[in-house]
Amino acid sequence: MRHPATRRGAIVGWSSSHGLVRSSLRLSLLPPRRTPSSSTPCPLPSVHGPHPGALRRHASVRGLPSSSSSSSSSSSSSISAARSLHARLISLGLASSTFLQNNLLHTYLSCGSLDDARRVFEGIAAPNVISHNMMINGYSKFAHLDDAVKVFDEMPVRDTTSWNTLMSGYFQNRRFSDAVKAFVCMNNSADCGPNMFTLTCTMKACGALRCQGLGLQLHGFVEKFDFGRDAQHLHAHIIRTQLGIDAFVGSALVHLYAKCDDLKAAKRTFDSLTDRNTVSWTSLIGGFATYGYINESIDLFNQMRAEFLTYDEFTLATVISACCGKVDVCLGSQLHSLSLKSGCDLAIPVSNSLITMYAKCGSVQSAELVFDLMAEKDVISWTSMITAYSQAGNINKARTFFDKMAAKNIVTWNAMLGTYIQNGDEEVGLKMYSAMLRENDVRPDWVTFVSLLSACAEIAAVKLGNQIIAHTIKVGLNLDNSVANAVITMYSKCGKIAEAREVFDSVINKDLVSWNAMITGYAQHGMGKQAIKIFESMLAKGIKPDYISYVAVLAGCSHSGLVQEGKFYFDSMTRVHNICAGLEHFSCMADLLGRAGLLEEAKNFIVNMPIQPSAEVWGALLAACKNYGNAELAELAGKHLLELDSKDSGSYMLLAKIYCDAGKSNDSAQVRKLMRDRGIKKNPGHSWIEVENTIHVFKADDVSHPQIIHIQRKLDELIEKIEAVGYIKTMSLRSERHHSEKLAVAFGLMSLPTWMPIHIMKNLRICSDCHTVIKLISLIAGRELIVRDGIRFHHFREGSCSCSDYW
Repeated sequence: MRHPATRRGAIVGWSSSHGLVRSSLRLSLLPPRRTPSSSTPCPLPSVHGPHPGALRRHASVRGLPSSSSSSSSSSSSSISAARSLHARLISLGLASSTFLQNNLLHTYLSCGSLDDARRVFEGIAAPNVISHNMMINGYSKFAHLDDAVKVFDEMPVRDTTSWNTLMSGYFQNRRFSDAVKAFVCMNNSADCGPNMFTLTCTMKACGALRCQGLGLQLHGFVEKFDFGRDAQHLHAHIIRTQLGIDAFVGSALVHLYAKCDDLKAAKRTFDSLTDRNTVSWTSLIGGFATYGYINESIDLFNQMRAEFLTYDEFTLATVISACCGKVDVCLGSQLHSLSLKSGCDLAIPVSNSLITMYAKCGSVQSAELVFDLMAEKDVISWTSMITAYSQAGNINKARTFFDKMAAKNIVTWNAMLGTYIQNGDEEVGLKMYSAMLRENDVRPDWVTFVSLLSACAEIAAVKLGNQIIAHTIKVGLNLDNSVANAVITMYSKCGKIAEAREVFDSVINKDLVSWNAMITGYAQHGMGKQAIKIFESMLAKGIKPDYISYVAVLAGCSHSGLVQEGKFYFDSMTRVHNICAGLEHFSCMADLLGRAGLLEEAKNFIVNMPIQPSAEVWGALLAACKNYGNAELAELAGKHLLELDSKDSGSYMLLAKIYCDAGKSNDSAQVRKLMRDRGIKKNPGHSWIEVENTIHVFKADDVSHPQIIHIQRKLDELIEKIEAVGYIKTMSLRSERHHSEKLAVAFGLMSLPTWMPIHIMKNLRICSDCHTVIKLISLIAGRELIVRDGIRFHHFREGSCSCSDYW
């Protein structure tokens, strides 16, 4: 007797193949058993958010295998059995039957053998609609979208299932815009009309687009239905076509509105439903939870219980996931108790949510206890523990869980790779990528490439970044928005702002992250006017800025001395876009005013802040006081900094230096003593440069480099030459003679061809002497020198800097 879940999958596949999509959809939404099941021949995307079975389908969309994934050995034996059956049919002279060939096609696809399935399909003399639909689904399942589209285009006759299968393929491969395009084309064709699955899939795609920040900007290709602004046009279309809004479609609408950050419309749609079920409630609860409305999520959950409605493991998992901070750990513990009372604690989705909740609330030990008590664990369970220890900064413990996993997939590798990169071990993360590529059954996805490009950005390994970009093109992920955005950021952080802009311009469907990445890039390079221009273009496109957008544009104004523009955007942030100013925004404004020499105005701005100023805010004023020699105001800023007990060694060192320059050696010594008493160690400055695919790292007065004697000799020669054009050494700067960035510049001049710009990266802010020295070196050497310090980029050329000595 076949396993119940396998039997259910066969029914879904059969009903989908025969156009009975409504029945197929309902079956696919039934609560799955927690026993292993084979995948259905036509996997449909989740359309209702966290409903029964949604987490498994959500996992498959992101590359996660469900707990039903077959082992490689059983898959191989299944393929062998299928081939034996195939040979037997040929020997019996039955291989020409379209019906039997379709069954063979389905069998090979179920076993994961795309090549065998392709050969069967190409051998069918007269493939019917079912043949084409299965092949489209097969290609989509294995991310061969171009082949799937080719099969679709070659179909002489298409039915609703054909369109639905193509849309499902687009959705599963994160090509959400193409899924919506397919919906529009379907409505414009005479083949057939949409059904419930068509609409739910379209709504899911629209929701995903909004989540990516595109704001459903689909005007460029939507001909008949203009739902570019919101989901209401699609909602109206459902009513016009009289398809009706049952519990499933209604839940999908609620989910769509929630994804589009229109919680009022989501609640209004929910209230209008006459037939609410667990899916409807879970969709609404999930919408509020996603945007941080924890109290509203809990209130809805309690209301659901008060109405004596049955909640399931997915509802509970959704509510638990809303608890994401230390203040929520008590509430999370109460929900944990509720899961124990209701018997849902044994459900994998609930346990996984508890692991994530405890980790986000800072209780990794509780997360591990939940993990240890799980009778059955899936890949998400293991990955959640890796992520938990990654967030806690415990790389070794995360690696222990990774090594214990018997079957690792791409998500597991991504989690571990990301752990190294997020904790500052970029080189180890890149090496891990090489190890991952040696795994035969692991294929990198968009998450992999985003992590790798982030690593390259942090260490400024532009050559390696270019190799990774080439790999994204090879596997067809270069058009993915997340990957493209990571490329923009990588080029920006590597000093290649022109290349970053070129990639930005090539992105067809720019999302909010794309715009923010480009604005941030220009800001880091001190190109404030260009940052403003991009920001204004974004507004003209109807893209609503967010918190990060304003941090970026204000930083651009600060680094370019655009005081009036900065004040305007700081005001419009709240007045126009209803975004509450945060510490990052206040820090940018304090920096903007301070850099411009408006020290008293900067002080008053900080004193009148509606929230307590952070160390970064007072630090911005302190740095400005040093630049303008205002020791009195510097002392005030320093006093507030010390009261905040900041762990930033740079602030202490800056204050000590200001006291020293002002002749207050006792006060300077007192600050240094306070550093020691508080256990704060000076963050050592280091610079690095990439030469012939090798990263060379330098520290101040470093003697560890194998060529250090030649490097120091080269630097001494350069100092002599710039003294001839006006550089004056002072006693206070003798200790800065061999700062790390100077050593890196000397090594770059020795090692790189004369036509090549020299890119230097430094972890701290460049000092005034190094800035002057490098500026003069660019003059006497006739070289372009690009330095990224802890604040911004400096482009040195012909004796001048792009910052105009304003940094």
